[in-house]
Amino acid sequence: MHSFEQIRSHISARHQLRINDPYLVSFDMLLDGGKRHQGVYLSELEHEDGRKYLRISTPIGPLTGMDAKRCLRFNWEQRIGFLAVSDLDGSPYLQLCENRPYEHLTVEEIDLLIAEMGPLGDRMEKAISAGGDAF
Repeated sequence: MHSFEQIRSHISARHQLRINDPYLVSFDMLLDGGKRHQGVYLSELEHEDGRKYLRISTPIGPLTGMDAKRCLRFNWEQRIGFLAVSDLDGSPYLQLCENRPYEHLTVEEIDLLIAEMGPLGDRMEKAISAGGDAF
């Protein structure tokens, strides 16, 4: 995978896209037998040196009331994914993210990241929202 268009083509062949913008696609991953769904977002990032990265992210929940120390501990212990904060409708929102450089990215790696991050994001969302599904 060397371009976002290749990634878009791969993702759109497997999932119904909710967002299909020039450098952003998203879809809902069905979980728990279709009872829950988790939004998954893929976007292109460009480093200062011109290298391109794929960011895969999934929303976890509002940042309000979250313990920063606990979030940093999670980042330290994770093999795949890290917690970050972004704006969602003008409010700070916790996201589970992973950035991968295009030059070594394969279809299998993208599928594996999605398969791991979607369910992990959902479990984290359930843990902080007492079982609800914010999406």
